[in-house]
Amino acid sequence: MVNFGKVLASDQFEEWKEYYINYKMMKKKLKQYVQQTQDGGRNHEQVLKEFSRMLDDQIEKVVLFLLKQQGHLASRIEKLGEQRAILTEQSDISQVSQVREAYREVGLDLVQLLRFVDMNATGIRKILKKFDKRFGYRFTDYYVSTRANHPYSQLQPIFKQVGIVAVAGALTRNLASLQNHQGSFTSIYDHPSITFKDPVIEQINHSVQKLTNSTTFLKFLGQHALIVPEDVHTSSDDLVDEQSYHFMSLMLNLVNTFLYMVNTYIIVPTADDYSVSLGAAATVCGVIIGSMAVAQVFSSVYLSAWSNRSYFRPLMFSSIMLFLGNLLYALAYDLNSITVLILGRILCGLGSARAVNRRYISDCVPLKIRLKASAGFVSASALGMACGPALAGLLQTEFKVYGMTFNENTLPGWVMCLAWVVNLIWLWISFKEPDHFAGENAAKEEATDSGHRQSDNLEDGLAQPLLTEAKERQDDGDNEENPKESHKPATSLAAAYRLLTPSVKVQLLIYFMLKFTMEILLSESSVVTSFYFNWSTSSVAIFLAVLGLTVLPVNIIVGSYITNLFEDRQILVASEIMVLIGIAASFDFTSSYSVPQYVVSAIITFVFAEVLEGVNLSLLSRVMSSRLSRGTYNGGLLSTEAGTLARVTADVTITAAGYLGQSQLLNVTLLPSLAICLASIAATFCTYNSLY
Repeated sequence: MVNFGKVLASDQFEEWKEYYINYKMMKKKLKQYVQQTQDGGRNHEQVLKEFSRMLDDQIEKVVLFLLKQQGHLASRIEKLGEQRAILTEQSDISQVSQVREAYREVGLDLVQLLRFVDMNATGIRKILKKFDKRFGYRFTDYYVSTRANHPYSQLQPIFKQVGIVAVAGALTRNLASLQNHQGSFTSIYDHPSITFKDPVIEQINHSVQKLTNSTTFLKFLGQHALIVPEDVHTSSDDLVDEQSYHFMSLMLNLVNTFLYMVNTYIIVPTADDYSVSLGAAATVCGVIIGSMAVAQVFSSVYLSAWSNRSYFRPLMFSSIMLFLGNLLYALAYDLNSITVLILGRILCGLGSARAVNRRYISDCVPLKIRLKASAGFVSASALGMACGPALAGLLQTEFKVYGMTFNENTLPGWVMCLAWVVNLIWLWISFKEPDHFAGENAAKEEATDSGHRQSDNLEDGLAQPLLTEAKERQDDGDNEENPKESHKPATSLAAAYRLLTPSVKVQLLIYFMLKFTMEILLSESSVVTSFYFNWSTSSVAIFLAVLGLTVLPVNIIVGSYITNLFEDRQILVASEIMVLIGIAASFDFTSSYSVPQYVVSAIITFVFAEVLEGVNLSLLSRVMSSRLSRGTYNGGLLSTEAGTLARVTADVTITAAGYLGQSQLLNVTLLPSLAICLASIAATFCTYNSLY
């Protein structure tokens, strides 16, 4: 990604140059402060006060210019409004066209002003983050907490844009009302669902949405997948053109995602019965379910690294491993072996290609449609999560073929075997390797023929156009670190961990908490409901399917409406509190544990955990270093590992708690969920201001 200082210098409007924040000067000051504090010339308190005053001055400069420009635009809109009022009586089509064009000119100037605000807001966020990184403490917390809620706050016009959005609303309303020439004027306020096909209105809406972080459903789902970054993009960022993009290959990645989630949850309703039929305790279902997650911890890393060289081969390997794993899972019944059963689930986990699916969308799908592809990834996951238990509920039959047993325990394995064979054939026939891999292979062959060896690996090769561009730009002395190093992807888990700020660590803790809580709820559901309510496998399957079906509606509501009304950090805290309430309400603290108590508390826990997951990953994509947006050890891999470790821990907890007896299982497994949830809430409040 191009250095932001360069982007700011190249994209700013020349006539407004003196009103932008002086990002270059502030970076130089930071470098001086670091040197001075190391030499003992200044203490941290002096640095804080001086840098705060300097940043206040920069923000004030931006805000005063913004208010001045808003006044000019408002005055022009007011004069055009007088002309429009006259036209409502005359209905002169030629004059309507002239006034509409005049509004559009104002609209283009407004888009330019919105871009001005956006660039400055990004610069402020980046310089605050850079200060935190250089000095090792949360200056952002201090600065935001003292400025954002002050009665005379100058951060509000930049980050909340109340004034400029009102100007945008006035312009859009008047321009929309002139769209019909025949005197039928439509108000955007009376008909908010109507979309006006005016290019200027579309530009204004896009700029306002980007600036206010007013998240659409697709964008919300994209961030949910941790694929869509929020940082500044330039044309050089997107190296994928539409001609090299292969739709069928994208579909195969989404199918892999869907089938893997079906494979994960199809055994949940019957895992306890299967373990009992093989002579183990019902609570061994935790080991059966969790063994797949244990293997996924390792497969996520090696398959992600493998995708540096190819996408086709990791996906083929994934399908083969999942076919073999499900085959062993199905045969374990007739072999009467719990070991074979668990080995089958481990092989399934070794075939987890979710990190590859995420990376394919991030690296091989054009930026123009990447948002839809990211939403498709989340939707495929949600649909698979719902279809798995539902499919298990339909497989309530028993018969034998050539001595092999087909029943509710083995049929999930046989069905998934067939599904992965079909997927394997489809993959072999239809998948197309991305062009940059073909180009890399050709370059290697050419180098071999000429007797020269390439020393860089594929990942460095992919980054080369950006690095060359950065090398050609002369270092003007304002960078405190090598530009190449500052944008180089992390090369190991340890390097990735060193890039994690306190805010990122807290968001990963929250992700761990919600995955732990959801895994406890889902994995022990068959044992708990059988013990307390004598539910059949079909009843458990229906219950889990209903929970899974809430995922997309919840994301639609949150992504389309809730995030427009509240800040992400506010939704985050509220969701954590509701998850805490759901966990507390799930405890068996009465003499008669009822179905309504269990179902209602489970729905509260699951639904708000889903809300929390979407907002959590949205915030994570915002606060995470840009170096974690690509490469093998990317943000998607880190979140996958955190979630997988949470699932493993939860499943081990269920199995361990089973030794205390099924009567104690529910309360014992809920205690760690409660403790981790309380810890995540406390950690959230500690970093709350850094999420502004």
